[in-house]
This record gives sequence, structure tokens and C-alpha cells, in this order.
Amino acid sequence: MHEGSDLLRELLVFLAAAGVVVPILQRLRVSPVLGFLIVGVILGPFGLARFAESVPWLQYIAIGDPESVRSIAELGVVFLLFMIGLELSLERLRAMRRLVFGLGGAQVLITGTVIGLVATLFDNNAAAAIVLGASFALSSTAVVMQLLAERGRMATPTGRTSFAILLFQDLAVLPILFLVVALAARGDGSPALAFGLAMVQAAVAVVLIMVVGRFVIRPIFRVLGRESGPEMFLALVLLLIIGIAVATEMAGLSMALGAFLAGLLMAETDYRHQIEVDIEPFKGLLLGLFFVSVGMGIDITSLGNDPEWLAASVIGLMLIKVPIIFVLARLFGQPVPVALESGILLFQGGEFAFLVVGMALVQGLLPQDTAQFMLIVASLTMLVTPLMANLGMRLAIRLEDRSARRGAAGAELSEDLAEHVIVVGYGRVGRSVAGTLSSQEIDHVSIDIDAQRVARYRKEGRGVVFGDASHPEMLKRLGADRAAALVVTLDRQLDAERIVAVVRHNWPNLIVHARARDNAHASRLARKGADQVVPEALEAGLHLAEGLLVDIGMPQSAARQAVDARRQLAHADLQDLLAKMRETDTRS
Repeated sequence: MHEGSDLLRELLVFLAAAGVVVPILQRLRVSPVLGFLIVGVILGPFGLARFAESVPWLQYIAIGDPESVRSIAELGVVFLLFMIGLELSLERLRAMRRLVFGLGGAQVLITGTVIGLVATLFDNNAAAAIVLGASFALSSTAVVMQLLAERGRMATPTGRTSFAILLFQDLAVLPILFLVVALAARGDGSPALAFGLAMVQAAVAVVLIMVVGRFVIRPIFRVLGRESGPEMFLALVLLLIIGIAVATEMAGLSMALGAFLAGLLMAETDYRHQIEVDIEPFKGLLLGLFFVSVGMGIDITSLGNDPEWLAASVIGLMLIKVPIIFVLARLFGQPVPVALESGILLFQGGEFAFLVVGMALVQGLLPQDTAQFMLIVASLTMLVTPLMANLGMRLAIRLEDRSARRGAAGAELSEDLAEHVIVVGYGRVGRSVAGTLSSQEIDHVSIDIDAQRVARYRKEGRGVVFGDASHPEMLKRLGADRAAALVVTLDRQLDAERIVAVVRHNWPNLIVHARARDNAHASRLARKGADQVVPEALEAGLHLAEGLLVDIGMPQSAARQAVDARRQLAHADLQDLLAKMRETDTRS
């Protein structure tokens, strides 16, 4: 009963921090992630709890034993990985395989090797150096993904690049844990053989989970999802997430990987969007609790024991990881601003460092003082990540700004240019729009985030500029203040919606047209502020219909007239739908 009361008290302290302290810090422009970390430092065993014996009332607001809430806090990472899997789907994962397995794999291998070599210079044996290199090659999925979500940058090139690297790192946790076990068992046999057998067992477990999930869990959702109420549906979702996470842990894998697999299983079902809505509050609160638990692990007194070495280790980790990620991202075709921001964003040690280093300590691969020192380094790097993320974003914007100036000069965009059209995206549709504007001698400038595409068409004399149109500063360089209209031609739905929202917020009177994937996407773009939307599925269908009518014997003029009539009817229906939607939004 006493332990239960302590747990309830500690949860009340956390909820007070989440509901009162963190919002106050947010008003002071402090990131929620940094706010939770600071709360953990202050309320943890190395903060106010240290004085609880001499000041008794502090025991009511301080948490002396972080282990009591750490198991619950770890669910935050589990829910985060589930949401990541839910947003991916197997098809999208296959489409991202070059960045995930190419860029992500190279980053883990090279960074781990370099950190391991540095560790050997400080009298660590080979096994300890391998453990430290492998654990600190990983970054914090929880911190980075939360920061990207807060800033609305998940769908940006930086967000996609960082996510690809983090995803491979999450997948690499499993072999790293097995590597630790293999190194610890090296006296009983071949580490390579033990590692190989463990990986085979893991692969069998993953395949089994995916097969059972596809042929058992999905049908259960189809049957019970229709008939259950919201409470039962939420219970079923929580059972899915926690059940698969626990099953993977029992199979020797990480709970986070199991949650990721659960998300992939549900990503292609009709329940995906409802699940996202139901789980989001749990993910946010539990992630906050996780960050608080990380802050509790930072021993303030130890910072004064070896301040020079701690500072040198944090800076050293940055000097290793940032250049490696930058160079690799450039080799994989990412622009300089994206490569630099991704490197700065991913410089820290991650939550899995606690797991790997802790396991290595138990297995006798690391001495106690080394393990404690490295865990403090990991905690400190996570603590300063929000500040470094702000620095990285500012540097990236400045570099993009310079690129925009050079690109604008090459495209002959002068400050006198006015009443022009800004074309966002220079893919197939963007080039078609720009070509039509050129044929009518209408001034325009195009912007695209693909550096190779920009370079290719700039050589042909096209007026296309490199940059990220989601930044207001970039659009200002293209004369958004003086433009007649802006058209978004991107096929990436989230990017298009975010750019429309940015434009509408900063230039409420600018005419905005946007390409939509379908009617659902069109309605979302309209909610973000687009004046006109054109579903590409509609135009593709009409074009096919016109060709079909001609080929089956209808005269060309009659076929075109029939298709035009259908186009007008479809556009009228779409406008009615958007008008009703806007009316509903206005009332609500």
C-alpha cells in the first residue's frame, strides 16, 4: 500500500509538471522536451530529493526513486515507435529503403567504428570500445521526433532524412543487444556464432509476429472494430500495442521494435486515422514522463567532479557525429542545409544508450565508473539537444537564404519583379505549369528542394531556385509580398498542406492554387487556406475517358465536349463540398 501511495504521489507530481510547469516554460520559449528534462533534474534524486531529509515537506514534491516510474516511462518510447510505424506502412518503408538502409546503415557503422576507436585511446579494452561505439552511434528517437513534430518539420527534407537514420538506428538496437550478449559469452564459445544464432532467432520472431498480425490481428480488428464502442476500441488498440511489445521482449527483442511492428501492421487498415487520434494523448504524456525520468538520472554533483571531461566528451561526440552525418547525407544527395541540420539534430546519445550500457554493465563488459560517466554524457547531450536543434535550424535557414539569393540572381529575379507567379515544386506538374506561364509570357519563378533537379534545369536556363518553400524567409526572397499568386504542385501531401498553411498565415491575401491527390486531400488543403484545388485523380480519369471515347468511335469534338461537361460537373461538386466544409468550420 505504501509503495502504491508513493507511485500515485510521483504520478501526481509528474501531472502537475505536465499541466503547470511545462506550459509556463513554453511561454518562456522553452521546448517541452527541454522543460520535461529540466523538471526531472530539479525534482529527481539528485535535485530537491537530496534535501528531503532535512526539509521534510520536499518529499511531497520530489521523486527519490526514479526506478518506480521508469517502467511506465518506457511506454512513452513504445507508443512513439508505434506511431512511427503507423505513419509508415510496409510500402513506404520499401520506398525509403535507400535512405534507411543505405544512409542509416552507413551512419551507424562508421560512427560506431570511429567512437570505438576513440574509446580505445582511453584505455578501454576491445569489448568495452565496441559497446561504447555501438551505443553512442545511436541518437535519441524520442527527443528528435518530438522536436520535429513540435516544429512541424516531420515532412521536410530534414525530417525525412533524420527519420530515415533514426529508423535504421531503432532497427539496429536488436543486433547491438545481441552483440553485447555475444561479447559477454566469448569465453563459452565463438562470439560470432552466438551473434549469428541470436540474429536468426530474432528474424524468425519478427516474421512470426508479422504473419500472425496480418492473418489474426487484422481480422480481429475488422470484426470487433465495427461492433465495439469507443472505449472497447481503445482497449483493443492498447492491447495490440502493449501485447506485441511484450511479446517481442519475451522473444529477446526490444519492446520498441515490437511497437514499431504493431504500427506497421495497422498502417494499411481503415482504422489508422482513428487509432492516431486515440493514441496521441497517451504518447505525449508518456513521452513526457520518459523525459522526466531521463532528467532524474543526471547527477548534478558529478558535473562538478569532472566538468572538463564531461564537457570534452559532449563536444567530442558532437565533433564526431555531426561531420560524419553531414558527409554521408551529402553523398546520398541531400542539400547542404539539410545535411548540416540533420547532423546537428542527431549528435546526441539516445535512450537506447541507457539500455545498451546498462546491459553491458550487468554482463561485466564495462566498469561501474565508466558506465556511469557515459550515461551522464548521454543525458547531457539529450538535455542540450533542443538548443542545438534551434541552432541547426537557424544555420540551415541562413544557408537556404544564401542559396535563394544565388538562385534568384541566376534566375534573374529582381526586386522590381511584381505580380508574378511562384511555382512550388519543379517536378512533372510544376514544369508543365511553368511552361504554360512562359508560353503566355507571364513572369514566374519556381522553387524546388531537390538540389540535383534544380542544378539540371538551371543548366538549361530554367528559372528555378533551390530552397524549402515552407520557410517564410525563402518565399520573401522570391517576392511573395509582391506576387500575384502561388501554386503548389508537390505530390507529397503533408509538404503541400504545410506550405499552404505557411503561405496563408503570412500572406492572407495571396491567391493560392494547389494540386491535390484526391478529394480528401483537396479538403485538407482547403482547410489550410488554398483558394483552388485540383485533384489529379480527377484530371487523370477525365483524360483517360476522353481517349477511350475517341477510340470506341466517338468524334474528337464530341468526346472533348462530354469530358468538359463532366469536368465542370465534378468541379462544381468539389466546390460545393469545400463550401460546406468551410461553413462547418466557421460554425465550429
